[in-house]
Amino acid sequence: MERLWTPWRYEYVARADETSSCPGVPAALSAWTESGAVDCGCVFCNLIAAVDYAVAHGMPIAEAEMAAHVLVRAKTCFLCLNAFPYTTGHILIVPYLHVDSLAALPPEDAQEMMALAQRVERVLRAVYRPAGMNFGLNLGQAGGAGIASHIHMHALPRWIGDTNFMTATADTRVLPETLDTTWIRIREAWQD
Repeated sequence: MERLWTPWRYEYVARADETSSCPGVPAALSAWTESGAVDCGCVFCNLIAAVDYAVAHGMPIAEAEMAAHVLVRAKTCFLCLNAFPYTTGHILIVPYLHVDSLAALPPEDAQEMMALAQRVERVLRAVYRPAGMNFGLNLGQAGGAGIASHIHMHALPRWIGDTNFMTATADTRVLPETLDTTWIRIREAWQD
């Protein structure tokens, strides 16, 4: 019998019976949600608000960003790791502006999103050496958006043969590294 060790899932399993009062705020930053700085409506808006509040109240910025898996903060957009990745290295490019369509995004924001996508491609290629990549936007619930109210672009590395019985028959992805490890690797490569 083979064993699949996933120790990073313990935090999730241990809290499985709890209901999240504020989606998108990681456990390490949950104390900051009581401040009223986070509105508990949008996952992405909550994430940035929780990081900002934690930093404003003394948490080192790198520590707050790592807790939230925020990789980079640019002028109009930020990058974060997908909390439920399809593959290791699954990055989200998210504008700060809360809009639900590409057409509603101001040109400056759309341009920065694409410039960040180009840089993400270079970084993911350097860090993971993928055989290919997927970049895309899912607009609206019918378009496959899990968070339809706040536009975001997915960027993820892909490898030939990156499907096994767990995905094909059990609808389960097996990821070879923790989100913290992924954050460290991508963050270091981004800063080079």
